[in-house]
Formats: sequence, structure tokens, C-alpha cells
Amino acid sequence: MDSETRQNRIIELARARGRVEVVSLAEELQVASETIRRDLKALASRRLLKRVHGGAVPAETAAFESGLEYRSQVDLAQKERIAQAAAGLLHGAETVYLDEGFTPRLIAHQLADQRLTVVTSSLLAAEALAHSTTVTVLLLGGRMRGRTLATVDQWAVDALRGLVIDVAFLGTNAVSREHGLTTSDPAVAAVKSTAVTVSRRSVLVAAHSKFGLSNFCRFADVSDFEVIVTGTELGFAEATTYEALGPTVLRV
Repeated sequence: MDSETRQNRIIELARARGRVEVVSLAEELQVASETIRRDLKALASRRLLKRVHGGAVPAETAAFESGLEYRSQVDLAQKERIAQAAAGLLHGAETVYLDEGFTPRLIAHQLADQRLTVVTSSLLAAEALAHSTTVTVLLLGGRMRGRTLATVDQWAVDALRGLVIDVAFLGTNAVSREHGLTTSDPAVAAVKSTAVTVSRRSVLVAAHSKFGLSNFCRFADVSDFEVIVTGTELGFAEATTYEALGPTVLRV
């Protein structure tokens, strides 16, 4: 198996499994572990994979976006800490925007006993609040994306433009100092960008694995956010470089 074929196979396996390990790949592809390490390094340099201890995980790209099943399994403990910390940042807010994605769904659970109006594009976030007796949920209309169970396109954007929201909790596929916040779908980027524009405060909720990456569609600058909530898995030194751009970085 030549290197191009092998690397394509590694990408397929990473996207199917959510993570690949050096040792198991070497056995499966019948090559030396050092060969796999070189392959992972090459794929990471092309931003198709992100290296982690002992292996790699797939990077979000214009051609690949992870689904909800994958997102609900990866960095789960970290995402739960992030959601709990984010819910503590209401600071008297009465209106909240919850983005699509798994972490905003976890935030929704944390907000269920608050007295709020929650606007969301996410069917999952709306479902998490369906039985709350204190939260009023406004679900944006539009085309539903099956991969994330969230609405996009002009109906969603137009509805958001008519609102003034106290605080928005947004996720991202990737965030970097050079390119800001990016995602893989222009329709998703339009909704996210509008949410940032109409909100008095914006809070980014992102696991450490999202940092240092860039994707296809830019929807905000790092400086557009008041707070970034992430895990302690993001190193202090790297967090400081994002704080230098404006937001407070809360590592939990």
C-alpha cells in the first residue's frame, strides 16, 4: 500500500471511528508505528487530522463535519464542565440564544429552572427545555440540517435579525487566532454571525480540540466574544494568547 492510499484510509477510519491510535493503525495497515506517525504528521499538516496523545482525531473541514453521535461521545466530561460554567454567566440575562451543537444542548439542561426566554436554532436544545415551567422557548424556523438537527437559511436569519438578545452561547467547528471562528457550512455561518450581531454579549463554548484549527466559513472574530469557556485541557499558555485578543478565557 503506497503512502497516499494509506493516508486516505487513515482519514476514512478517523472519520468513521472518531479517533485512531498509532499502535492499532500499524497493526491494521501492517506497517511500522513510525510510518503511521509520519502519516499522522503529514495529515495534521494538511489540517485533515488533529494529533492527540497516542493518535489523532478528525479535523472538521468543508468536506467533513462530525455528527451528533460523535459529538456526544468525544470530550464529554469536558463539555459537561463547560456547560455548567457557561450557565453561570447569565449575569441577570432575561433572553438567551442557544446555538446548534451538543454543548449548547447541555447548557439548555442547566437553564431549565431559570426564568428566561430562550431563542434557539437547535431542536435538541428546544427539546431539553420542553418540560420547563419557567423557560419560554422560541424555535427558529428554516431548513433543518439532519446532521445537527438545527435550522438554517433565510427564515432563521430573518427571525434573528428582528431580536435583541442579552447573551448568546455559541459553539464553533474551529477557532484560531489567525482566522477567528469558522464552520463548514455557509448557511450555519450566517445564523451564527447574525446571533453574534444581535446579542449584547457573546460567549464561546468550545472544547480544547477546537483550538488552533480553521474551517471553511468565517462567522466571527475572537474579539467579538466577551468570554471563551473551555476545558483545562487547553494549555494555560495557549489560552493566554486568545485572551490577548480581548475575551476572558475561562478554563474549567
